[in-house]
Parts: sequence; C-alpha cells; structure tokens
Amino acid sequence: MKVTKTQALENRTHIVETASTLFRERGYDGVSVADLMAAAGFTHGGFYKHFPSKADLMAEAAACGFSQSTANNADADPATILKEYLSRKHRDALGRGCTLAALSGDAARQPASVKKTFADGIESQLATLERDAAASGQKESGEARARRIAMLAQAVGALVLSRACPDDSALADEILKVCRARILGDHA
Repeated sequence: MKVTKTQALENRTHIVETASTLFRERGYDGVSVADLMAAAGFTHGGFYKHFPSKADLMAEAAACGFSQSTANNADADPATILKEYLSRKHRDALGRGCTLAALSGDAARQPASVKKTFADGIESQLATLERDAAASGQKESGEARARRIAMLAQAVGALVLSRACPDDSALADEILKVCRARILGDHA
C-alpha cells in the first residue's frame, strides 16, 4: 500500500517526537535506530526513507525538544520557568524534560549539525529568559545577556548534578533548592 505525502510527513513527525523523548531518556548512544523505529511503531528499514543518518535525526529531535520547551514556556515569566525547571518533578521527567540538561554532554561529541542545533537552542532559551526586559522596552546590554547566560548555565548544571545523584538522595533535592534560591534571589 502506497503512503501519501501527508501520511509520510505525519510518520516523520512521529519518529522525530519519539526520538526526542528517547534520546532525552537514554542519551544518543543509548538508542539504536532499530530501537527507535520499533518505539515509533515502524520497521528499521523505513528509517532511511526519512533521514539520511542518525545524526540528522539527532539534530532534528533536539530542535523538536527545544521547540517544545519554548512552547511550554510561552506564557510564563522567567521566575516561574526557573521554579518549575529546578523542581523535583522536572528532574524526574527525563524524556519530557530539558534537552540541554539531558543531552548537552552527548552533543559535545556529535557532528557540527547537532552542535549547531544546540547553539540555536541555547539562544532560544536565552531569548525566553529575556522576554521580560524586551516587553518593558529595556535595551539589551552585555551585562544583562551575561546574567542570563550565567542563570541558564547554573540552572542546567543544577539539574544535571541533581540527576547524577541517586533518586532518594537528599543531595539531589538540596542542589535544586540551593540553586533555585540563588538564581531567583540573584536574578528575580
């Protein structure tokens, strides 16, 4: 049976969304093409009808994750975003959580296309944090951008460190609590 162009596009989108979740849960090396296609409900052989390589899918799946983050935070102010970001709920939601916290270490060892997607994603996250200043008519300054970069780096780092601890570890929660208080106290 021949697949329509519309159905092929829907299938591709489903594969990208599935990959985005699986890559955040298991890392790039923890997901084979066969595993991914099975999770998406397709055969392994169909992968190359949609993507030239796994690296191409990794870049597209990362972009999907960044887009989801931007959409999820569209109406939230930076303080609310950071409170939710540095929460136990977000920490425990690997597959639905932040692409940066889940995959930045993996992305560092990937081709330039994946790194470019991460650079673009970082810029989009910085733009989300800048929204309040832009809405109030404040002009972007080098110092304001530096504060947002530091805030994002501290938040991502806190989530990564918390996730590295055992799930029942008091330290995991302490890292989130301390960094949430410092970020919001320093940059609220």
